[in-house]
Amino acid sequence: MGNFRRVPVGIVGASGYGGVQLVRLLMDHPEVELVYLGGDSTAGKPFADIYPHLAHTVNLSIEAVDTEIIAHRCEVVFLSVPNGLACQIAPKLLEKGCKVLDLSADYRFSNLATYTAWYGKQRQDTDTAATAVYGLPELYRDRIAEAQLVGCPGCYPTASLLALSPLLKQGLIIPETAIIDAKSGTSGGGREAKINMLLAEADNSLAAYGVARHRHTPEIEQICSELAGHELTIQFTPHLIPMVRGILSTVYASLRDPGLVRDDLITIYRAFYRNSAWVKICDPGIYPQTKWACGSNLCYIGIEVDPRTGRAIVMSAIDNLIKGQAGQAIQCMNIMMGWDETLGLPKLGFYP
Repeated sequence: MGNFRRVPVGIVGASGYGGVQLVRLLMDHPEVELVYLGGDSTAGKPFADIYPHLAHTVNLSIEAVDTEIIAHRCEVVFLSVPNGLACQIAPKLLEKGCKVLDLSADYRFSNLATYTAWYGKQRQDTDTAATAVYGLPELYRDRIAEAQLVGCPGCYPTASLLALSPLLKQGLIIPETAIIDAKSGTSGGGREAKINMLLAEADNSLAAYGVARHRHTPEIEQICSELAGHELTIQFTPHLIPMVRGILSTVYASLRDPGLVRDDLITIYRAFYRNSAWVKICDPGIYPQTKWACGSNLCYIGIEVDPRTGRAIVMSAIDNLIKGQAGQAIQCMNIMMGWDETLGLPKLGFYP
């Protein structure tokens, strides 16, 4: 025990919802020490001023973002920043030997032309982006283990891809028929004030948004295309639900074999995720609820087959801030560092 050393980690963008989840989880992680919190608009403020409920645990202040200081102090850095900023910071940190986990969209795309088309930013970091690994451990665990830079998935893609992947990988569906209908709590929109997120606007209401143009669409299509072995176009429609946390993604797709029944698919899914501690396949006739996953890094998947339409119906529930964001990033860090994938992550949700 005399040689035990905690790995120093830092968070850039610590004051947002993703950042505060990272702080909470990393403070309890047995292998790391949180040594740096960074941000521009909140620089100079004690973290406890922003989140008073953590004052008894976190005594760090938000510092200005300086890559020299970050790299000097930290071995692992989480970038919980708006899209378009990580690509300016990550190359400098990687050059200095840091492992970097980006929670924005900057390093999720293998083709930067796709990023530019959907996010409107021209990029110069082509070589850096080429080294990034997509951070969905259930699909890319081996690649993540060798990576220095991980582009962590969005919350909608996490829920949707975990529901779709076995169907595509095993060739069980006609890929072009896949439709994703997903719903998210308001925390998915971040902490910045937005009119549509006000209680008076969002409560007692349900609405689709980003229809046919949501930025998570190309991310989902990229991974689905890789799984299917050819380019795919996916119909994805997100909705805003008047609750704080959670995503429920329901996937519909036509089965190739009309003889497949629900129990067949459940057996296939359990085999597919047999080494995935964070994915739980529900028993026949049980459909997941977002509340089950709230506060945990778990993804619950329920499966049904409609013999009338010949479609598989797969439902996936996660906490958008944990498995859909901060928890998944820590899961990736664990793999990058050679630790147990479940280390420091909540296995049980808050209920009720």
